[in-house]
Amino acid sequence: MQTHFTPTQLQDPGTARANDILRACVHCGFCTATCPTYQVLGDELDSPRGRIYLIKDMLENNRVPDAKTVKHIDRCLSCLACMSTCPSGVHYMHLVDHAREYIENTYRRPLGERLLRWVLARILPHPKRFRVALLLAQIGRPFARLIPDARLRAMLAMAPRSLPPVSRNDDPQSFAPKAPRKMRVALMTGCAQKALNTDINDATIRLLTRLGCEVVVPKGAGCCGALTHHMGKTDESHQSAARNIRAWAAEMDGQGLDAIVINTSGCGTTIKDYGHMFRTSPLAADAQSVSAIAMDISEVLIKLDLPHATTAPALTVAYHAACSLQHGQQIKDHPKTLLKRAGFRVVEPADSHLCCGSAGTYNLMQPEISAQLKARKLATLQARNPDVIAAGNIGCMMQIGSAAGVPVVHTVELLDWATGGPVPPAMGATQPGHAPSLPSAMAVPILR
Repeated sequence: MQTHFTPTQLQDPGTARANDILRACVHCGFCTATCPTYQVLGDELDSPRGRIYLIKDMLENNRVPDAKTVKHIDRCLSCLACMSTCPSGVHYMHLVDHAREYIENTYRRPLGERLLRWVLARILPHPKRFRVALLLAQIGRPFARLIPDARLRAMLAMAPRSLPPVSRNDDPQSFAPKAPRKMRVALMTGCAQKALNTDINDATIRLLTRLGCEVVVPKGAGCCGALTHHMGKTDESHQSAARNIRAWAAEMDGQGLDAIVINTSGCGTTIKDYGHMFRTSPLAADAQSVSAIAMDISEVLIKLDLPHATTAPALTVAYHAACSLQHGQQIKDHPKTLLKRAGFRVVEPADSHLCCGSAGTYNLMQPEISAQLKARKLATLQARNPDVIAAGNIGCMMQIGSAAGVPVVHTVELLDWATGGPVPPAMGATQPGHAPSLPSAMAVPILR
């Protein structure tokens, strides 16, 4: 694609990067075949190619974006399926992130939108505030029909009916390995996940220590910055990310780290991009070092050579591939390989490359499109008649779990169970959206 940025414009690192990305696009349109919003809406401007044209026009002309441009860019899930499909290697993620920052800095949204985005940015990245908000949502749920804004109704609907107690495993500390030490790793405990589901980090710690890892929860680490980053709120997202970089760099400079383990794939995609995000910052070297050892939990478990099961459980697991894992990090096979190695029968839904509609805050900001994508994903998952659905991202788990009809658990919970840990709590839940307790015949496999 031909571009016409001026030398002055190209002095800005974000614009220079956007120029490189735009020039890589050859208008082929392959991206439209795998774009979820284009599949649902059928509008060229709701495809990556259409958004690229809008972004190019906006940036080249230093134009204050109009409502139409903002609408179509806001509708992007950042699922990054287009990057998996693109034969030219167009790095759409960096382009759309820069466009969102540009919009945030130049476009004045309607008051209601500004307030909603402000609230989300002030609550979701902070576990204590988020827990309070979830408790208030439980009180407000009976009155949801009286609320005219569909986005506020979506927020009430997404709130779980009960909250787990705070897990002290998320506090800064170190967990000794239960086997000869193979690795020393830092665990990214996250933000929203700590409020919504404490079983995931607990299972991760049990599994890693069982396989010979010393697990450290460093002091000062917290939200990865992804939620505010994808809102275009760069200053806020970089503040969160910088705290993590400093906390992890201190551990690397101290006793050393072999990996930074991330069990929320949306966070993983962002943390692996810290090197790019901070490329012009004094933290550039540390950010690059952090990104270099950031790993999804499935990558670490493959390195640790999770043992094979000798007794397979009678469970069919439908694996839901989170977009941030399969497209953002290009990790497609590790979770399935690990689940099969643990003895589970693994099936995949049709169109597994398409997003479930969660996408960070997307299901709260774009509830109608998100609901259509959710219905599609649920239909393809349920068609496989699974006993349980496994995913590697808390957002996907919440989105799918609200109407799946079977338990939805994190992949690491099943792997922990298969290697001697407890049955995932959701497997025995009887609350709406979950199957009843499993029959005793479904034995836990023994791994050697």
